[in-house]
Amino acid sequence: MHRRTFLNRTLTAAAAAGATWFDVPAILADTREESFKKYGGFPMGIQSYSLRGFGVDGALEKIEELELHYTEMFRMHYPPIPDPVKIGEMNAKLEKHDISISAHGVQSFTDNHNQNKAFFEFAKKAGIRNISANPEPNSFESLNKLVAEYDIRIAIHNHGPDALYDAPLDALKAVAGYDKRIGFCADLGHYIRSGVDPVEVVYQLGDRLYGIHLKDFAEQKKNTKGVILGRGHLDVEGVFKAMKKVGFPADGALSLEYEENPQDPMDDIRACLNVAAEAAQRVGKG
Repeated sequence: MHRRTFLNRTLTAAAAAGATWFDVPAILADTREESFKKYGGFPMGIQSYSLRGFGVDGALEKIEELELHYTEMFRMHYPPIPDPVKIGEMNAKLEKHDISISAHGVQSFTDNHNQNKAFFEFAKKAGIRNISANPEPNSFESLNKLVAEYDIRIAIHNHGPDALYDAPLDALKAVAGYDKRIGFCADLGHYIRSGVDPVEVVYQLGDRLYGIHLKDFAEQKKNTKGVILGRGHLDVEGVFKAMKKVGFPADGALSLEYEENPQDPMDDIRACLNVAAEAAQRVGKG
């Protein structure tokens, strides 16, 4: 069994038993010990959209260069085609760089059940546990069936002011009564743009929180500029404290997403990761 497959299965089994990242067996931590220690026990990864200025091979090389082992892939890097040959080729590339897919997205869903099912079929074959999504309100009956059939989560992504699911309480109402595997991917930067406290969002979404886009913006308004973590309105340590408190699951997706300077983002991404590591270590020791 490939190590990536072993890790994914171990994390899924641990999460099914209610484990958080602080409950993961030591044997799992040891397989990626340095990264595990650096981020205080949190599963730090990156949304590959941050590296959209590079092709998939370049992006994976950059992720390995950053010494990260988890990524949320966006569709231009990992096209959602349920072809076993193409999926095998892509997963071989991930294995080469010792990278696991924590999530895939952001994916749209409608009331077309067959189209929705095709994406779930791709996710199953690719070994994807979390789908970051922007589902239309008429898609929930279909998604409710699919998350149960495939045991794959939908993590609803907020896109900021005027978008669907912008307000956390409205988002929670939207999923009420549906399978708990329909939950959320909280883009913390977009919550800043909406004037919502990202730390409070983590607490509000609680045990339906399966993904986080770790992002900061300069101002609490619709049109603003992305900045290094902690230089805008994001309480980075507060976010990690909240994740630990709500029991962020062992197979959840924690992804830095840095949208600025797509052709040359590496220095800024490293700066973000350093801030995240320092905050995570403080919380991990607490």
